[in-house]
Amino acid sequence: MVKKLRYLSGPIQEDLLKKMVFMGGPRQVGKTTLALSLLKPPTEKNPAYLNWDILAHQKAILRGELPLSEPLIVLDELHKYARWRNLLKGLYDEHKSTNQFLVTGSARLDYFSKGGDSLLGRYHYYRLHPFSLRELNSKPTLKDAEHLLAWGGFPEPLFSGNSKTLKRWQNERNYRIVHEDLTGLQLVKELSLLDLLMDALPSKVGSPLSVKSLAEDLQVSHATIERWLVLFENFYVSFRIPPFGSPRIRAVKKEQKLYLWEWSQIEDPGARFENMVALQLLKFCHYQLDTLGERYELRYLRDTDKREIDFVVLHNKKPVMAVECKFGGGSLSPHIKYFKERVSIPRLYQVHMKEKDFGHESTGRVLPFWKFCQLEKMP
Repeated sequence: MVKKLRYLSGPIQEDLLKKMVFMGGPRQVGKTTLALSLLKPPTEKNPAYLNWDILAHQKAILRGELPLSEPLIVLDELHKYARWRNLLKGLYDEHKSTNQFLVTGSARLDYFSKGGDSLLGRYHYYRLHPFSLRELNSKPTLKDAEHLLAWGGFPEPLFSGNSKTLKRWQNERNYRIVHEDLTGLQLVKELSLLDLLMDALPSKVGSPLSVKSLAEDLQVSHATIERWLVLFENFYVSFRIPPFGSPRIRAVKKEQKLYLWEWSQIEDPGARFENMVALQLLKFCHYQLDTLGERYELRYLRDTDKREIDFVVLHNKKPVMAVECKFGGGSLSPHIKYFKERVSIPRLYQVHMKEKDFGHESTGRVLPFWKFCQLEKMP
């Protein structure tokens, strides 16, 4: 596995010639490293890099002492400033002919840019995902897939391959999300309960999520749990996917499935594998939208008799592929044949972590996950 420029480096450089670029993504996913790679020299000491969390940089931003002699200015974690939208609007409108602006942060910057003085039309938004198989190796192998499944896609634990590093990193990251990121932008008083919710989420991966059950376990209201889950989604902790309905199946309509941006904390190997596949497919959908403007969505298929296919990818509301996850391989799931007869899906896959490869995608192909990623040209 070789470290290289991240998959969004090229598209971001192209868009910087036209507008501001916002880059959001999970804490410690590599946003700052990517941003610095676009500067010369690519170092945090470059005057073109300003981080709101650094007091000297914060004072310089508030005084308007920006390095306007630099062609590209990187503003990191600027969304923590209450009036960041107005500041950016003024900077861009005044200096767009001479400067480029890259704004990064560990929250959904598209969400926090809404309201107030709109920045609409002045930026393109990208979501940086953790490393995936084809980012590590353009021709991935079983060994690559096993390494990624074990250590997750975040750079520090992934490239260390060390269990002590992973555990310490997980604890520190979860603590900082709840006690620094969430409290920094939201009035959150129940920090101990948020910690409990964070700890509970890995066991909920892959199954229809019961918000009611979580509310009962934590002894808070349904509305409170929902609000906290939205917070976690806005800070790239977790994401939910809705079911896909079709007139020819009695599909469930409301139950959403939950997954994490960091799957190495999931103990069950099947659920961990399903989460890794979910994030790969979400990365594909986000990449298509963020770079090409093509609307892709990730959903799942499930009917009232509990027949299910883990994922279905939609393009312009129409299914283009379905993906079932079977960690240990095995024969083709009968649910694939059942839904194939009732829903028009051009390509159907069942992915696993073994070597077996048989069948055809038009009727259901069973193949290793790394082969699927190469076949469908996953980012």
